[in-house]
Amino acid sequence: MSAQENQTERAPAAAERAPPAPKQYFKGVVKQVMDGGAVVIRGPPRNGPPAERILALTNIDAPRLARRPTPSNPATEDEPFAWEAREYLRKMVVGKPVLGHVVHTANREYGVLLLGEDPETAVNVALKLVEEGLAKVRDNCQDKTLQEAQEVAKNNKVGLHGEGYADHVRKITWEVENARSLVDKFAGKPVSAIVEHVRDGTTLRLFLIPDMIHVTLMMSGVRSPGTRLGPEGRPDPAQCEPFATEAHYFTESRVLQREIEVILESHNNNNFVGSVIHPAGNIAEALLKEGMAKCVDWSIAKVTGGPEVYRAAEKSAKEKKSRIWRDYKPSAVISEKDKEFNGKVVECVNGDSLMVKAGKTVRKIHLASIRPPRLEQEEGSRNRQKGFKPLYDIPFMFEAREFLRKKLIGHQVQVTVDYIQQAKEAVGGELGFPEKTCCTVIIGGVNVAEALVSKGLATVVRYAAGNDERSSRYDDLLQAEQKAEKTGKGLHDKKNIPSHRVSDMSGNVIKCKQFLPFLQRAGRMQGLVEFIASGSRVRVYIPRETCIVTFLLGGISCAKSGRTLPSGEVIPADPFGDECTMHVKEMVLQREVEIEVENMDKAGNFIGYLFVDNTNLSLHLVQEGFASMHFTADRSPYANQIKNAEDNAKNAKKRIWTNYSGEEDPVAIEEEEKAALNEDRKVNYTEVLVTEVTDEGKFYACNVKDGEALEKLMDNLREEFVTNPPLAGAYTPKKNDLCAAKFVDDQWYRAKVEKMGVNDVQVLYIDYGNRASVPKTKLGSLPATFQTPGGYAKPYSLALTMLPPDEDLTAQGVAGLKEDMLDKTVKLNVEYKTGGESFVTAHIGDEDIGKGLVDDGLLMVDKKGGRKLAKLLKEYEDAMARAKKNHLNIWQYGDITQDDAREFGAQVKPAR
Repeated sequence: MSAQENQTERAPAAAERAPPAPKQYFKGVVKQVMDGGAVVIRGPPRNGPPAERILALTNIDAPRLARRPTPSNPATEDEPFAWEAREYLRKMVVGKPVLGHVVHTANREYGVLLLGEDPETAVNVALKLVEEGLAKVRDNCQDKTLQEAQEVAKNNKVGLHGEGYADHVRKITWEVENARSLVDKFAGKPVSAIVEHVRDGTTLRLFLIPDMIHVTLMMSGVRSPGTRLGPEGRPDPAQCEPFATEAHYFTESRVLQREIEVILESHNNNNFVGSVIHPAGNIAEALLKEGMAKCVDWSIAKVTGGPEVYRAAEKSAKEKKSRIWRDYKPSAVISEKDKEFNGKVVECVNGDSLMVKAGKTVRKIHLASIRPPRLEQEEGSRNRQKGFKPLYDIPFMFEAREFLRKKLIGHQVQVTVDYIQQAKEAVGGELGFPEKTCCTVIIGGVNVAEALVSKGLATVVRYAAGNDERSSRYDDLLQAEQKAEKTGKGLHDKKNIPSHRVSDMSGNVIKCKQFLPFLQRAGRMQGLVEFIASGSRVRVYIPRETCIVTFLLGGISCAKSGRTLPSGEVIPADPFGDECTMHVKEMVLQREVEIEVENMDKAGNFIGYLFVDNTNLSLHLVQEGFASMHFTADRSPYANQIKNAEDNAKNAKKRIWTNYSGEEDPVAIEEEEKAALNEDRKVNYTEVLVTEVTDEGKFYACNVKDGEALEKLMDNLREEFVTNPPLAGAYTPKKNDLCAAKFVDDQWYRAKVEKMGVNDVQVLYIDYGNRASVPKTKLGSLPATFQTPGGYAKPYSLALTMLPPDEDLTAQGVAGLKEDMLDKTVKLNVEYKTGGESFVTAHIGDEDIGKGLVDDGLLMVDKKGGRKLAKLLKEYEDAMARAKKNHLNIWQYGDITQDDAREFGAQVKPAR
C-alpha cells in the first residue's frame, strides 16, 4: 500500500461490494482543508468550542502536500498540483455549511462531502475536484459519474492530466535566515498571507504569498491566554490558562485558512511580530474588546497606527469585567478638580520629581511611569558610604536633573495627575517611600517625561498587564525609550558614563580658608544655587571648581525663617521670614547665578554678593522690604545702592518696615550735582562705537574693548538657539524681562521688554540700543548663561547741548547727530551726571562733535553752572553765537531762543 493510498483510502474489496445502506448525513461547517482529499468539519458549539471530525473524500486520490521539517524528519516537497488542489478546495468549502456522509471507517472516516444544506441541490465536492483535474478516481471506484468526469478531464488535458508538472510544485521557504531583512523588505506595507495554523488566540503560522515564505507571527501589542495541547493535538481545556480555548476558537474560526493581510513590524528571535488585517477588521482589537487578550507593553509601541485603539479596547473590556478581567479592580478615581492644574516649577528635586507652585500651594509631584538613573545592583553598597551624594555620584542623575532644570525652572507647566502611588514601608533591605502623586507634565505641548526618556536620562517602568497605575501617555514613553536604546543615548550608552567628583566644602573651615584668597581674586564666578536654607543663606555649586560652598548674602540683615534645631526645639520665624525664604527660592533656587566673595565667617561660610539675571540679590531683598542694611555694606561698592533701596522701602512701608514711622533725612540731589560741577574737570577718554541715535537726541554706544566679547556672545547665543530652539509657547513675556528676540535680519539678540501689546512687544536690544516692536512668536526665554553680563550698549547724551524746540528743527539736529556719530568710533569723556544719566563730550580726532554741531547751527547750548565746565561752556556759547550770526540751519530765520520766542509759547527741549 503506497503513502498516497494511506492518505486517502484502501478499503477491503468486500466493503466496496456490500449493498448500499440508506444515506445518513451529518451537518457542519468546514474548519480546515488538510489537502485536496480531506477536510476538518466543525459541529455546532455547545458550552464551549465545538466538536470536530476529519472526513476523507472517498473514491479519489489527491496529490500530497509538502510537510515542514521536524527535528527528526526533513522537509518534503509538494506533489504536482497538490497546492492547487488544496487551494481550490479551500476556497470552495472553508467556513461554509456542508453535509457529510460516512461511507466507511478505517484509520479515519471516508465518505462523501456535499457543499450546501440540501442533499438534493448540494454540490459533490469530490466530483468538482475530478472535473478540474485536481484529483484522480481510484481504480476500484464504482461511481460512474466520477469515472465519466475523469474521462472528460483527460480529454481536456486539465490539471493532473495535462503537462508541465514541474511548474506546479511550490518552492517553499520554511525557515527565514534573516528575519530583520524580511521586515525591512516589506517596509511596513501589508503582505497577503494564508493562515495555516492557529497556535493560540494571538499566535499564527502562515504562508506569505505569492513567495511561499512560512512564518510564525505573534500579533503585536496583545497576548491571549496560553494554550497547552492534549493527546489529540488540540488545546486541552484542563491544561490551558483560563479563557485560552475561547480565545483560540475566536481567532481560529475567523482566520484559519482565510486570506488575510499582515504587516510585519518587528521580530523576536525567529518569530515575527506584526498586525493582522482581517476583511472584517483588526482581529487583535476584537480579542481585546471581548476580554480574550491583554495589551503587552514590549510590542505595543510597534503597532501600525499607534496603540491608542488597543488601549481603548482593553479599557472597554476592563470596565465590563469581561472574561479575563472578571476580577478586575479599577484604581482609585481622582476627582476632576484635582486631576489637572497649572503651576510654576520652582524646583527639580531629582531626575523624576518636581516642586510645582499652583496658586499659593507648592506640591511635590513625580513624573509618572519613569525611573530616574540609579546605581547598578552590585554598586548599591555605595549608598551607605559617608559623603555619598546621589545627585553627583549616580551616573546620569546630574544630567537628568540638569535637563529638567534648564527646561522647566521658572516656567508654567500643565500637570495631569495620572495616579496616586500608595506609600510603601521599608521591608528588609528594600527602602520604603511615602505616597507619591504621579503625573504627566506638559510644557509647550511637549511631554517632559517623554523628552527625558528620549535623551536616555530615564527608563520606563514595566507593569503587570492589569495594572492601570501608569502614565496616560505610557505608550509614547515606550516609543521614546526604544529610540533612545536604538541610538545608544544616555543610560543606554554603556561606554561613555559620566562622573562628577564634587567636593562639599560646607563647614570645612580649613579648606575654606585655603580657598578664600582664590575666590576673592576671581571676582564674579558662575554658580548654581542648589539649596536655600533661609533668605540670606544658600548653597552654591561652582562648576569651574567642582565644589559646593555655603554662601551668605553680604551687606544685609534678613528676616529669618522658622527652623527646627537638632535638639528638636522649634525656633519661630521672624515677621515675613518664611515669605522671604519662599521668595528667594522662587527667584534663585536652581538658577545660574554669579557670586562675588568678600569674606568668610568663623564657620567656613563665604560672605559676598549674589547676582541672578543681573540683579543683586542683597539689593533686591532690601528693595522688597525683606531685609535691612547691615553696617558691613559700607565697605562694599554697593553701599549707596543698598542705602537708597532701604530708604525707598521705608518710605513705602514695605514688609519689615510696615510700622516704620521715622522721619526721612532730606536728600539734596541738586546740591550734590552742584558740588560735582565745581570740581576740577578731568579728561579720561573712552573709545566707543556709536550703535544707535534716538529721536530724543540720546545715543547708545559700546566700548570698543568689548567688541570681541560681544561678537562671541552673539555667536554663542545663536548657536544655543540653533541647538536648542525655544519651545513654542513656553515663554510668556513680562515687562522689564530680559529675553531673546529676533530682529529684522531673523537673528537672535538679547532684549529687554519695555511695553506689552496684545500680539506685539516693544523691546530694547540691550547690546545695540535700538528699539523695535516684535511679535510674541519671535521671542524666547533667554538662557541664564546669557543673562550676564549686562547690556553692552550704554545710553549717553552730549553735554552742554540740547535740541531746538521746533519739531522740524529737532529733526535737523537728530539728523546731524546721526551723520556725525552713528556707526562711528568716537572718544567719550564723562563731564557730569544727572539722575544717573551720563552727559559726555564726544571727539573724533581733535574735533569736538557737540561743539561742531552747535557751530553748524544744528544744536543749542544748555547752560550748566559751576567752575568745572566754565571754560568749555564759553567755547560752546561762542560757537552758538557764530551760528546765529551766520543764520545757519536752526538760526536761518533769526534767534529762536526762549526769550526771543516767548510770544509764540516756545519751550526749549533738552537733548536728553
